[in-house]
Amino acid sequence: MKVVELLGIRKVIGQEEILKGIDLWVEAGEFVAIVGASGSGKSSLLYVMGLLDKPTSGEVFFEGQRVDFSGEKELSVIRNQKMGFVFQFHYLLPEFNLLENVILPAIKRGMMKTEAQERAYELLKRLGLGGKERRKIYQISGGEMQRVAIARALMNNPSLLLADEPTGNLDSKNTRAVMDIFKEINAEGTTIVMVTHELDLAAQAHRIVEMRDGQVVRA
Repeated sequence: MKVVELLGIRKVIGQEEILKGIDLWVEAGEFVAIVGASGSGKSSLLYVMGLLDKPTSGEVFFEGQRVDFSGEKELSVIRNQKMGFVFQFHYLLPEFNLLENVILPAIKRGMMKTEAQERAYELLKRLGLGGKERRKIYQISGGEMQRVAIARALMNNPSLLLADEPTGNLDSKNTRAVMDIFKEINAEGTTIVMVTHELDLAAQAHRIVEMRDGQVVRA
């Protein structure tokens, strides 16, 4: 099954065509890496794929259903219930502790707080953060922050995890830890699409999609 499919996707900002008629799909269970030079359109493609940005033209299908970009409420529901996002910057809320940051997507979805906390404890423990649940963000390292962001992204058990340069701010040890987590959850059935400029990381994915000047040149 195709989790996400893009047909004829164009994105124009001002006078510049960022994405130039892209056709691409990702099968359920795949781990896909998107690579390319800076400015090639990698992140723009990921944002369209994650329904965070509306294409100028073309169609997006998610789990076989055509996406209507005019309904923000419906888009928000799909993103919250079906997708998880990990970015280069963690976007954690400093006024909240680790546990509170992780449970936010589940609370938004309507999960009972006790159930959400139980799942968050499990995720944080799995990601090597057991015992640190009540710490504030400023009390943990950069690598730990990114692991908290991954736990938050996995909170609603998404069918698609989208990661934009998730190791960009990490040292080699924490980069390996993040990649090990991604490979582990992918082996359990979560589809992953990751933008990266690091070819050694891309080589660990099932498939590499290469972009150049707003076009896919290898898929």
